[in-house]
Amino acid sequence: MDLGLNGRNAIVMASSRGLGFACAEALAREGANVTINGRNAEVVRAASDTLRESYDSRVCEVVADASTQEGRKLLLSAYENPDILILNGGGPPPIPFQKTDEKVWQKTLNETLTSPLLMVQAVIEGMKKRKFGRIVAITSAMVKSPHPLMTLSHAPRTGLTSVLKSISRESVKHNVTINQLLPERFETERHRSLLKSTAKLQNKSVEEAEQDIKTSLASGRLGRPEEFGDACAFLCAAQSGYICGQNLMLDGGNYKGQS
Repeated sequence: MDLGLNGRNAIVMASSRGLGFACAEALAREGANVTINGRNAEVVRAASDTLRESYDSRVCEVVADASTQEGRKLLLSAYENPDILILNGGGPPPIPFQKTDEKVWQKTLNETLTSPLLMVQAVIEGMKKRKFGRIVAITSAMVKSPHPLMTLSHAPRTGLTSVLKSISRESVKHNVTINQLLPERFETERHRSLLKSTAKLQNKSVEEAEQDIKTSLASGRLGRPEEFGDACAFLCAAQSGYICGQNLMLDGGNYKGQS
């Protein structure tokens, strides 16, 4: 199936590894020009080289912290008229609510709520004028199923969900769609980092903690990054203009409520 993305320009935040890279790779496979963004120049270069070796798409490298004003400027300079914006970024570690403080709340709110919205603000009017735009936010399944150890993660992401939903109702008439992907557990570096924190909090080995997680999941397994990337690419497709304001759970059927 041709997704109609050949030659489209995509800014993919935090895309040098993990789910962000999976999205960038899926878009590059469909012929889109993509950015690879991260804070580590060596990791960014390796990820970019991987895409260049496999696909004909143009790959732009942006070594920057997207949660800063300067980082956002560098990302926005990659493509003057981006057709696709993938909002992504690392999340905080598990912290009991009572151990959070004002400083850590300000940091996570900037990284997970304010910075993504400023990126949307910067690109959405141009997308409307050109009558094509696809904005996809990578958030978390905990937006729908909050966890007491992850309040720093799901609080700002719930706010992001609300704002994006509200503006999607106006943007869709211009063929600019805004949707969100809500991942559960995927085989990524982020998963391994959370796993170590969880094992420590529960006084278990990493292997025991991972087995507990797999057992708790309805699918009995972790998600594969390529599954996530393909879902992202479809939401960016030319054929997806009537899918807007949605929160797509990618959790292997784990969510117990109705969608």
